[in-house]
Amino acid sequence: MRRRIDAMEERYGLAPLTYRARQLVVASYLLLLLLLAVGGWMVQQTTEGGIMPLLIRLLPLVLFLPSIVMQRPRGHAWLAFVSLLYFMQGVMIATLPGFGILGILECLASLALFLGCTGYARFRSKQLRQQDIHGR
Repeated sequence: MRRRIDAMEERYGLAPLTYRARQLVVASYLLLLLLLAVGGWMVQQTTEGGIMPLLIRLLPLVLFLPSIVMQRPRGHAWLAFVSLLYFMQGVMIATLPGFGILGILECLASLALFLGCTGYARFRSKQLRQQDIHGR
C-alpha cells in the first residue's frame, strides 16, 4: 500500500494530492455534521432529552473545527481517529429499525472523513517538510 501511495505522490505531486484530500475532508466533515444533526434531531423528537442528544453528537466534531480551518496536519490525524468512532456509531444506528439509511450514510461519511484526513495529514506533512528543507 505504501508503494502505491509513494507512486501516486511521484506521479501527481504533493500539491494536487493535498488539495484533493482537503476537499474530501471539508465535504465529508460538513456531510457528517449534517447527518449527525438530523440524527440528533430525530432522537430529540422521540425522547425528552432536550438538546443534549444533538450536542453529544456534534461536540466532538466541532472541537476539530480550528484544526480544519487552520489546516493543521496533526489535527487532521486526530480527527481521523475520532471519525472511526462515528463509523462505529453509524454501524449501530444502521441496525436499528427505520434508521438503516441514516446509519449507512453516517458510515460512508465517516469513512470518507477518515480517508481524507489520513491523506491530508500525510501529504501536507510531507509538503511542509519539503518547504522547510528548501527554505533553509
